[in-house]
Amino acid sequence: MSEFTVGETDFLLDGRPVRLLSGALHYFRVHEAQWGQRLAMLRAMGLNCVETYVPWNLHEPHPGEFRDVEALGRFLDAAREAGLWAIVRPGPYICAEWENGGLPHWLQGHARTSDERYLTPVERWFGRLLPQVVERQIDRGGPVLMVQVENEYGSYGSDAAYLLRLTEVLRAVGITVPLFTSDGPEDHMLSGGSVPGVLATVNFGSDARTAFETLRRYRPDGPLMCMEFWCGWFEHWGGEHVVRDAGDAAAALREILECGASVNLYMAHGGTNFAGWAGANRGGGALHDGPLEPDVTSYDYDAPIDEYGRPTEKFWRFREVLSAYGPVADLPPAPGVLGAAADVHLPEWAALSAVLEERGGPLHEGPVPPTFEELDVDRGLVRYEVSVPGPRQPYPLTARGLRDLAVVYVDGERAGVLTEDDVELKEPVAGYARVELWVESLGRVNYGPRSGEAKGITGGLRHERQFLHGVRARGLRLDALDSSDSLAGIGFGEVPGDGSAGLYRGEVSVRGCGDAVLELPGWTRGFVWVNGFNLGRYWSKGPQRTLYVPGPVLREGGNDVWVLELEEAPQRGPALRLRAPDPAHEDPAHENPHGTS
Repeated sequence: MSEFTVGETDFLLDGRPVRLLSGALHYFRVHEAQWGQRLAMLRAMGLNCVETYVPWNLHEPHPGEFRDVEALGRFLDAAREAGLWAIVRPGPYICAEWENGGLPHWLQGHARTSDERYLTPVERWFGRLLPQVVERQIDRGGPVLMVQVENEYGSYGSDAAYLLRLTEVLRAVGITVPLFTSDGPEDHMLSGGSVPGVLATVNFGSDARTAFETLRRYRPDGPLMCMEFWCGWFEHWGGEHVVRDAGDAAAALREILECGASVNLYMAHGGTNFAGWAGANRGGGALHDGPLEPDVTSYDYDAPIDEYGRPTEKFWRFREVLSAYGPVADLPPAPGVLGAAADVHLPEWAALSAVLEERGGPLHEGPVPPTFEELDVDRGLVRYEVSVPGPRQPYPLTARGLRDLAVVYVDGERAGVLTEDDVELKEPVAGYARVELWVESLGRVNYGPRSGEAKGITGGLRHERQFLHGVRARGLRLDALDSSDSLAGIGFGEVPGDGSAGLYRGEVSVRGCGDAVLELPGWTRGFVWVNGFNLGRYWSKGPQRTLYVPGPVLREGGNDVWVLELEEAPQRGPALRLRAPDPAHEDPAHENPHGTS
């Protein structure tokens, strides 16, 4: 069997120097039926390796309950079949603009430290996950060359004992290939995130020579590698569309390779944050302690291979650079697209309360509002109910510590929308009154000091200065609707026609299955399912205006569609439109290269 090792200046495969030309492609952001085409596109760009994270929270939604952990193994097998090596970054924390950085919402103790309350479930998780990697290491005939220890830990903490413990756990379960860390090329990040005896790599988007000079001050020898070459970037709801010039990115890639380094393109193909798994950042500059900035559903990332699996101008520029360092394969057949556009009519509707009663979790009653975590809600919403005693004159109603957004009803009438930056209703509330707050999580923070913060109403409900006690709360997890039978028992009726929030249901007839775009004119904010597959969040504030529908989700003839609108539906008739994607844009500065604006 082959042996992959870390030499003094090079990576060595059976003693021969080898340069890793890798691309990030996350198996969990691409429909499994499309893995093969996406991996073939990496080969066609001139890459010889694929890198993937592993999101713990996707695979262990409740303690000890594991879901499709074998998906990683199937992806690694697909990589080998495509002729690619593989790099695995199992976390437990991954960042990745993913919900909570991949950490489950149910964790106890101080995450990302040597706190045993945290490390015990980490070790259980690694014991379940890593056999998928161990049996596919290169020294056993598989594609896996390297495995990462944690992820950018120097940007977060300084618990050296924690990193050493993870290293020991990885070795104990059978990881024999080289381990590595990756951090920003800054002194405190490299000193806080590296592990003695473990390869250190750096992450950056430009100025490779300076970054590698910084790394060399900490690691005078060993191969140079940029583990994340940021060739694009992600986007936030309400923010600007992000594009990086293809020529500029290609020049930065060329500089990395001219330094004699290996590289991992982040992202080679970004994919999609299906099912509400998009994370969030905190703004406010370098300290990441400011306003919440939730990530959009598309993870196109302005990558060289776009969200639909097609080459962009950046792809061709990178291919030209990479062709000087290794073989370049032919392009695979282009993904099929929808044959004919079709309108989606949604003639049935159920109130949010009806959906909650049928598919929600248990009712919680207590003096103060429980958090999402206490209600076991990872992605979804919670209805809080409270009574304002009376009689009393109108006073301001405040949801202190709100995370993230609440639609408020007073005596059944919509009274406003609150956010964490605007937690007080504009109109005062008099008693006696019945108040409902439908609170939605917009994604847990995936990077920085505020990762792991609770969702919901975290500081209590107040009427003037008085706290309101006696709170009833019930949560609705998004995955409660992720199957064709999940709507059984919900009482559907006619669409009210006034734009009410709720669950809208209908069907669309499809001719010629293939990748499609779903347009949502007039809809405000919510989620869409097609044949039980959750396409992700839509939000009228942009910049993303449409949702990507993978071709394998559709079927010839009738397709079930339901929309969970959480604020306001179009009153002129709740219709959607399914169409083929626009032609691929060769110009990376185009305003709308992946169905967003």
